[in-house]
Amino acid sequence: MAAEASGEQDPSTPGCGESPGMKDNTLHPPSATQMSGEMDKPLISRRLVDSDGSLAETPSEAPKVGILGSGDFARSLVTRLVGSGFSVVVGSRNPKRTAGLFPSAAQVTFQAEAVDSPDVIFVAMFREHYSSLCGLSDQLAGKILVDVSNPTEQEHLRHRESNAEYLASLFPACTVVKAFNVISAWTLQSGPRDGNRQVPICSDHPDAKRAVSEMVQAMGFMPVDMGSLVSAREVEAMPLRLLPGWKVPALLALGLFIFFYVYNFVRDVLQPYVRDGKSKFYKLPVSVVNTTLPCVAYVLLSLVYLPGVLAAALQLRRGTKYRRFPDWLDHWLQHRKQIGLLSFFCAALHALYSFCLPLSRVNRYEVVNLALKQVLANKSHLWIEEEVWRMEIYLSLGVLALGTLSLLAVTSLPSIANSLNWREFSFVQSTLGFVALVLSTLHTLTYGWTRAFEDSHYKFYLPPTFTLTLLVPCVVILAKGLFLLPCFSRRLSKIRRGWEKDGGVKFTLPMDHALAQKTSHV
Repeated sequence: MAAEASGEQDPSTPGCGESPGMKDNTLHPPSATQMSGEMDKPLISRRLVDSDGSLAETPSEAPKVGILGSGDFARSLVTRLVGSGFSVVVGSRNPKRTAGLFPSAAQVTFQAEAVDSPDVIFVAMFREHYSSLCGLSDQLAGKILVDVSNPTEQEHLRHRESNAEYLASLFPACTVVKAFNVISAWTLQSGPRDGNRQVPICSDHPDAKRAVSEMVQAMGFMPVDMGSLVSAREVEAMPLRLLPGWKVPALLALGLFIFFYVYNFVRDVLQPYVRDGKSKFYKLPVSVVNTTLPCVAYVLLSLVYLPGVLAAALQLRRGTKYRRFPDWLDHWLQHRKQIGLLSFFCAALHALYSFCLPLSRVNRYEVVNLALKQVLANKSHLWIEEEVWRMEIYLSLGVLALGTLSLLAVTSLPSIANSLNWREFSFVQSTLGFVALVLSTLHTLTYGWTRAFEDSHYKFYLPPTFTLTLLVPCVVILAKGLFLLPCFSRRLSKIRRGWEKDGGVKFTLPMDHALAQKTSHV
């Protein structure tokens, strides 16, 4: 039967098979005692590890699984299944041509022969080729079909039903399960440690979901029940999302960069050109960018801790923790990790730009011009003690702030965060994060020194850039300081431990107030 190129299945159109019911055969994959759930040695069969080392063929009693398709994903799936102790038979339209692409332990044959004995069959082909399987509808009746396909973004928008639902409409006598579509071929080959372990599963039949879930666990992954087959459309949309949690933080960082870049351009480039006729447009690629990056990094870092201050103030005002935050504040709290990582990224770029400044041609010319002015002025020694101390302290504070921010970024990685307990993670992200904000504030204040009070630094009546960046961080630091006062800290600790103003929950804090604060993270 020719494959359909596109279009939706008409609900009134009968499926490829009409035989009712499902076989009462459940696939039982290897138990947890037979396989390592962590897959310490990916793609190595547990049977081979426990045996005498002979490379004998997989015994006939091994659970048999069928796969329809011979693409990249099908080959990776076969490799993982064989390494997990399953007996795999692959159905291909041209088995002689594709047999050499699969592991020798897998049997490669024609599609009609591949679907005879297995009760669970993976359909690893594109949606437009589903109809080509209609000739096998009688053999597929009563079997579990696992749809692993993913639509393109255009196909997802064009079709009203998911690929799994379309497959179920073609084969009403089969049980369709959606699974493995979020797992890449590389993850299947290299092992779940190198990728996401979660495998969303949805189907209208609990027994079929249970059988596929057992297979997922045997392969070293973690099944996640997503409900009925209607959820397949949502599951198929997961691989189409491009960094959904980074969209708002990235737009925020981009908006701040554009604002501060234009502001610095007006002050450092446009003002000298308009007022004195000096062309300083050469500053645009490096100097203006290097002045903008720390502003963005500093403001983003303060925005990481500002929502926590607002949430604490809201809880103090309401006198309870059992009321939801506004949606904008809730989303802000959820994006703090991404905002912090973008802050570190901008700070790291600022450090690299600053390191490269002495290598620029402009800096060399400025050093030579300064030396000529010193010679012409008959000054044998040019040393300003205040400027020397200012720059030394400024650089030292900047290095300390970047180092602390680097520690925050490293502990945000899942591999590092999972090795820390809650108290350790909270200490790094909360306490050290606030220390990084304080160090960045001191770094900025040292850079400004007395410049905020000099008329020459107000160009076009615009204040220096660093004075704008100090607004939000200073508010956060002052608010944090206020919350440390006993009148606020004790009340906030009580609220986060369940106390409610005008409520029925009344109690006193433990005698050790410091212990109460450490254990009241809500």
